[in-house]
Amino acid sequence: MRQDETMRLRDFIFIAMGAALYAFGLVYVNIVNKLADGGVAGISLILRALFNLNPAYTTFAINVPLLLIGWRLLGRRSFVYTVFGITMLSIWLWVWQRVPIVINIHHDLFIAGALAGIMGGFGCGLVYRSGGTLGGTDIIARIFEKQSGVPMGRSLLIQDVVVLSASLVYIDVVHMMYTLLCSFVFTQIVNFTQSGAYAARAIMIMSDKNEDIAAAIIAELQRGVTYLDAEGGFTNTPRKMLYCVISPREVQTMRRIVERIDDHAFMSILPVQQNIGEGFSYKVVKRRSLF
Repeated sequence: MRQDETMRLRDFIFIAMGAALYAFGLVYVNIVNKLADGGVAGISLILRALFNLNPAYTTFAINVPLLLIGWRLLGRRSFVYTVFGITMLSIWLWVWQRVPIVINIHHDLFIAGALAGIMGGFGCGLVYRSGGTLGGTDIIARIFEKQSGVPMGRSLLIQDVVVLSASLVYIDVVHMMYTLLCSFVFTQIVNFTQSGAYAARAIMIMSDKNEDIAAAIIAELQRGVTYLDAEGGFTNTPRKMLYCVISPREVQTMRRIVERIDDHAFMSILPVQQNIGEGFSYKVVKRRSLF
């Protein structure tokens, strides 16, 4: 089996958890507070409002033909993960509608919009991070991307705009505005969840005392340092540049190290979206002290 087609039990667990959290927010926040949603979930809410159809059934019914149309684009693992995600979403929607839970937010639509976005964002973020989807518009977007060259982000945006506009048949403009708040929070939380909770900063340093700075970083921060070949734009002089990735709480220590050794050094600090490796995605190997 190819490495990129390997399926893991952990992925199935996180997809199930993500679907449960997303469905929870949809049932106990969106529906209760009359907030719409985008994609297939939004269509299911429209059908519920107009024809009193259960979203657990309509979500599954809409997703199945889309899945059959786009299965060749997904690949074996993505197809299995998506089928599992769709099934889990429908099951959890059915379960949550039968569990008597009340979230008292005193009819505050701002809190409702933010809470729905947080729950949905974390839920979908877990699913996406595990390599799965909850079906729906993701499949349509992939079809458009392959057949017409339309970027997925643009296609997803267009689909959400269409569904949200159609949702005005059962909600008013005020509720739509809070739905847009929900969509904004949802997007931010999805990005945060996919990028990982452990933020980092990439440091690039240009100095005439690179070796001294590198030795201090290794000794005081216990971070690895990489030398990159660089060339001055004005002088065309070849030189070395230091590259290092650290946690946000180490930025001030890094600045003090550089300023102490070379107060004329040029240092650039950049945000890093995701970090995989020693010190970030798994524990640092402790180095033996010589003293």
